[in-house]
Amino acid sequence: MSMQAMEFWYDFASPYSWMAAERIDGLAAAGGLAVHWRPFILGPILRLRPDNPSPYQNAPPAQRAYRRRDAERLCASYGLPLRWPSSYPRNGLLGARLARVAPPDVRPALSRAIYRANFVDDREISDATVIGAIVAAQGLDADALLATALTDENKRGLVADVDAAIAHGIFGAPSFRLGTELFWGNDRLEQAIAWARQPWLSP
Repeated sequence: MSMQAMEFWYDFASPYSWMAAERIDGLAAAGGLAVHWRPFILGPILRLRPDNPSPYQNAPPAQRAYRRRDAERLCASYGLPLRWPSSYPRNGLLGARLARVAPPDVRPALSRAIYRANFVDDREISDATVIGAIVAAQGLDADALLATALTDENKRGLVADVDAAIAHGIFGAPSFRLGTELFWGNDRLEQAIAWARQPWLSP
C-alpha cells in the first residue's frame, strides 16, 4: 500500500521555506507521509497582487524588523545557524530550475544544501559557479545537471509549475498541499501532517 503524499512547495529566497525543508522529512516520516518536493518561485505570484505584498517590499520598518527577529528566534529554536545573506532576498531562480531537474531521491538533500549556502554560508546562489560547486559536493554531475536546468524545456516547465501553484491557490512559501487542502507557512507543517492522519473539518 502506497503512502499518502504531501506536496511541499518552496522558494529558495524564503528563510521560512528553509526551516520547513530542514524539518519536513523527519516529521512526515513519523506521520506516515511521503513528501513531493516542489521547488518554485514566488515572485510571479506576488506580482499578481496590485499592492505587491512581498515580505521584502512595501512593509513598514517595524514589520520588517519583526519578521527578521521572528526568523532568528525560530531558527535558533530549531538549532539552525541562520546568518542573514549579505544580499537579501537572493534570487532563487537558478536554484529552483536546478532542483526541479534533480533526481527525486536527491532533491531534498540538494535543496537543503542550497538553502544552507544562502542562509548559513552567505554564498551567492544565483551564481552558476556557486551552484555547480554545491551540486558537485552532493556527488552529482554538476555540468550535466546545470545544462539540463538551463534548457528551454526546463525553463518552460518551471513557468508551468508556477501556473500550477496559482491554480492550486498557493500564494506564499512554504506551502503544503494534501489533495485539495492547502496549508501555508512553516508554522503549519505540523498541522498539515496531523490533518493527513485525521482531517477534523469537512471540505
